Amino acid sequence: MQRFVRSAALAAAGVLVAGLAVGCGGSSDGGGDGKGGSGGGQGRGAGKDLAAQKLDWGRCKAPEGGTAPGAQWQCSTLEVPLDHAKPDGETIGIALIRAKSTGKGDRIGSLVFNFGGPGGSGVSGLPSFGDSYAKLRERYDLVSFDPRGVAGSQGVRCRDDKATQAAERRIDLTPDTAAEEKAYFEDAADFGAGCARGAKKLIGHISTTDAARDLDLLRQVLGDDKLHYFGVSYGTELGGTYAHLFPKRVGRLTFDAVVDPTADSVGHAENQARGFQRALDNYFTSRGVAPEEGTAKVVKLLKKLDAEPMRTSGDRKLTESLASTGILVTLYSKQSWPTLSRALDDAEQGDGSTLLQLADAYNERDPSGRYGTQSHAQRAISCVDSKGRTTPEEAKKSMDRFREISPVFGEFLGWDTAGWCHDWPVAGLHDSPEVSAPGAAPILVVGNTGDPATPYEGARKMADELGKDVGVHLTWKGEGHGAYGNGSSCVDGTINDYLLDGKVPEDGKVCAS
Repeated sequence: MQRFVRSAALAAAGVLVAGLAVGCGGSSDGGGDGKGGSGGGQGRGAGKDLAAQKLDWGRCKAPEGGTAPGAQWQCSTLEVPLDHAKPDGETIGIALIRAKSTGKGDRIGSLVFNFGGPGGSGVSGLPSFGDSYAKLRERYDLVSFDPRGVAGSQGVRCRDDKATQAAERRIDLTPDTAAEEKAYFEDAADFGAGCARGAKKLIGHISTTDAARDLDLLRQVLGDDKLHYFGVSYGTELGGTYAHLFPKRVGRLTFDAVVDPTADSVGHAENQARGFQRALDNYFTSRGVAPEEGTAKVVKLLKKLDAEPMRTSGDRKLTESLASTGILVTLYSKQSWPTLSRALDDAEQGDGSTLLQLADAYNERDPSGRYGTQSHAQRAISCVDSKGRTTPEEAKKSMDRFREISPVFGEFLGWDTAGWCHDWPVAGLHDSPEVSAPGAAPILVVGNTGDPATPYEGARKMADELGKDVGVHLTWKGEGHGAYGNGSSCVDGTINDYLLDGKVPEDGKVCAS
């Protein structure tokens, strides 16, 4: 489960929780080639004709199964090269959304958002979170996009709803027997083959490096000399990759809920096991329960579900894998902790309905049995980015270490190191992303001590990797995935001062509330 934030799924989970109680103009400017990707170095960006394109902004259409955003939102499509190494070759479209500046202050330019994933739709995400950025909209046009392979930008679909539901019933994500292990890896290979069929030639051109080059073309077409950017979770990796490729084009960049750029695929899984267990421990402590005692009860519940799935109010049953997902999704936000209490209490009484609803929100499953495709794009992007191809034997040898890190989530994440990109149809690009950005303007890097999905330690590592006088580290002593808009006036004020007025805080500043 090498996953960061699942913005669309988590927005859905937030609704559920509330109801119960996510060529030339674009050439690299000396930053290096990002350890691979579709071209690098001088003169490998988008062609001049694409940099000169005019965006046709108009009213946004309603997404499939959803509603159109309000009248303040406009949508358009950016044309980019399929392969940035061939800037005059075939092109694809990148779906865009914006809300123009309210004009309450002198306009700075556009502020581009990526909310994570990889695989999160900015076109659907930005309107969901737009109210949180009202202050920033006074001086910026707020802009977001669906990265290549995501949603409106030729979104990748790897299997249909029927096959997804069949796998949900049949596949144990923590296999205990040879038969379960065989089914687990056969299903992983089938998923990858489906991605290759669905994406066709795009499958090898959806890397984070490709997306960073798209970002620079977007910057040019928006008319900004430098990129102003707000990246959350995986969006921090995308922002770091951009800063490495285009350090002289860095404007005011903020990274929140920061990915550790030094970790490989196994390191990311260990980080997340540690982060989610830490958040679960904090949840138990807040309830007056010793973390060891609470954890032992959850482990007992999961083992019981592994032996026999639990009834729910419908015709589906709660499996161990779905229960683990349902618990995990509530740890993204402290506001979801009361729902976790209810879900665990219900499960203790033999009713798995609440945990199942939480898992469905994370997995983007609606009541009719239709699934979203964010997880498809997420996996496809992750596996073209990462060289990590852990074998089943290596995963089994690491299981004791993962269980020690997290008795609740360790096996789930340990097996995922081998299953996530098993028998993937294209090779990965690097062990870890290159984010060094010598000569770039200061970049604000925000770490939250209670972040479960991108643990706090990654923020300091990102700041250090960006380089001296570039990475500026801000700490928030809080809970949840991400700091901005989470209730800290110190965090929000510091970020607003930086993005709106260019005021760079002291490296190492701490916000205690």
